[in-house]
Amino acid sequence: MRAAISYDHDVMAWANEQARLLRAWRFEALDIEHIADEIEDVGKSEQRELANRMAILVAHLLKWQLQPQRRGASWEIAVVHQRKAIALHLKHVPSLKAKLGDAEWWEVVWGDAISQAARETGLGDFQQSCTWTFDQIMNPEFWPAALD
Repeated sequence: MRAAISYDHDVMAWANEQARLLRAWRFEALDIEHIADEIEDVGKSEQRELANRMAILVAHLLKWQLQPQRRGASWEIAVVHQRKAIALHLKHVPSLKAKLGDAEWWEVVWGDAISQAARETGLGDFQQSCTWTFDQIMNPEFWPAALD
């Protein structure tokens, strides 16, 4: 019998070993604590993916609204792409829909979106919170009107 691979030494080799042990029904040899940590991390990773995509989408919608003179095909393509990617992500991980009703999650998304928009536009005067609903943000017909 070969020695167990350390989680701290080589996480990829450890993961492969854990998968092999599971498939061989060798439950007594499993590193249960680290397996549980990794499973939780998968969920966190999925949440980060959704938040990142949403922040990118909202940032592009902000730029669309705040800089109408700079609107172009690349911004439109980015918005369409993020909308599709978010919809697909939610289809594959439907439990993430719970995040859409979480005010703290939206605060983080909004903060990331305005940081990105500020960095890319040089503007700095943004609202405290997002005034658009998720349904508006995801609606292919929604393109925010320019502010006066």
